[in-house]
Amino acid sequence: MSRRLNIAVIGAGYWGPQLARNLRASREWNLAAICDVDIDRARRVADAVGGAPVTAEIESVLADPLIDAIAIATPAAAHHAIAMAALDAGKHVMVEKPLADTQKRGTEMVRRASERGLVLMVDHTQCYTPAVMKMRELIAGGELGDILFVDSVRINFGLTQPDVDVFWDLAPHELSIMDFILPDGLQATSVAAHGSDPMNTGKSCIGHLTMPLDGGAMAHVHVNWLSPTRTRRMVIGGTRHTLVWDDLDPQQRLSVYDPGVDVSSISRATAQDRRAATSFRIGGIRAQAVEEREALGTVVSEFAAAIREKRTPRTSGAAGLRVLSILDAAAGSLAAYGVPQPLRHARRSAGVAA
Repeated sequence: MSRRLNIAVIGAGYWGPQLARNLRASREWNLAAICDVDIDRARRVADAVGGAPVTAEIESVLADPLIDAIAIATPAAAHHAIAMAALDAGKHVMVEKPLADTQKRGTEMVRRASERGLVLMVDHTQCYTPAVMKMRELIAGGELGDILFVDSVRINFGLTQPDVDVFWDLAPHELSIMDFILPDGLQATSVAAHGSDPMNTGKSCIGHLTMPLDGGAMAHVHVNWLSPTRTRRMVIGGTRHTLVWDDLDPQQRLSVYDPGVDVSSISRATAQDRRAATSFRIGGIRAQAVEEREALGTVVSEFAAAIREKRTPRTSGAAGLRVLSILDAAAGSLAAYGVPQPLRHARRSAGVAA
């Protein structure tokens, strides 16, 4: 398949224009249509990217035999219905995060794509940033040693969503990154969620997720719609080194810290003398050089490559399901006033982002 693939963008709201712009700039794709119930909005997006056919009818897009794939950029509640119809029409599908609004619906989407032999990809955009891809490389190469903890913060001000709470809006970014960079994916054994709604919006505006991981490590995610400061930061601590990613620091997005705890001496110590055996290393900080490029360009290239090579994309439907399973469990924990909810995950195959 040497020709450009034809793709339609469904949804011209916030994310659709970004997808349309990157698809228009790609050598692998032909932007065949922009579809939105608001036809004027679709026209504005088409004009902004240099022109593209527009329609308000999804059915016409799905019925077009020349369209190979669709990119869904609608609210999460609409993902399932559109994706299922597209897969039944023989189209490959890329879905904006999260994969669906429930784990059950996400599972149906993954199953249908498998049955039809089609690519289902989740647009976990930040997994394709050079910094996050470098994080994955360093962890896979053993630079950090065994993982001890992952601590993540994503906070900003004034971006409350009408259809989802802060967990479903912001946490998918952090969870997808963790799932992408950890060798076996995000293998949490349970999830405890605590949320707060101090503005009486009817949904959590501030939230914390706590997730014990296989092997005794701990992951934590803090999300917040009400902070006047904007933070996107993740710290991954290991037995050898600690990795710090600060997405808002263009001068030093990624750093490796040498200071840490000598875990080997602790593990050799008896219960009585572990406190005395605790050893803290000192050392320097090494900035990791990463290039600057727009991640969404890599996302659309990966979607095309997965279709052409008939392979699983790096952020597949299965990866989206792992994120959904945590969000679903978090909702259950919230309803139970923070009681941890158990999780079960299928492990990724070595070297494969399933």
